Amino acid sequence: MKIENTSKIAIQDNRSTCPVSTALEIVGDQWSLILIRDLFLQRTTFTDFRNSPENISTNILSDRIHKLSHFNLIAHRVHPKNRKIKQYYLTEAGMKLYSMIYELSMWSKEYLDIEFHPLSNEWYQNTDGVKREKVIEETIKEYKKFKEKLLMAS
Repeated sequence: MKIENTSKIAIQDNRSTCPVSTALEIVGDQWSLILIRDLFLQRTTFTDFRNSPENISTNILSDRIHKLSHFNLIAHRVHPKNRKIKQYYLTEAGMKLYSMIYELSMWSKEYLDIEFHPLSNEWYQNTDGVKREKVIEETIKEYKKFKEKLLMAS
């Protein structure tokens, strides 16, 4: 099992010392938070990510996986039954991004006039009336259980 580095992320050659700008250089592109969302949805492989409804191209997907790995937001293990498959999972730093995903989802629900994916609608129904902190805490707790099973499976 890979040991996660819990130290701060080293930043070099950033264009700004603003914390928002620097964080956006890491996760502010069109795809990084989608991949993190997918990991919370228990998608773990390149194929799982590729099959998400957003249809990310393979070259961009490879680039974002590399970027998120470089910044220690995700890590991987080799699938125990097929050494050609990498199974990705969130690090502690990656899990901490869930609150951003939550807030973006809630903002979208309030301000966007579109038909949401059925999975999103189900999530909105299941979390309706539940305090923000509880949803975030429970989601991260459930993900940690999933991750533990993933890393222990052989």
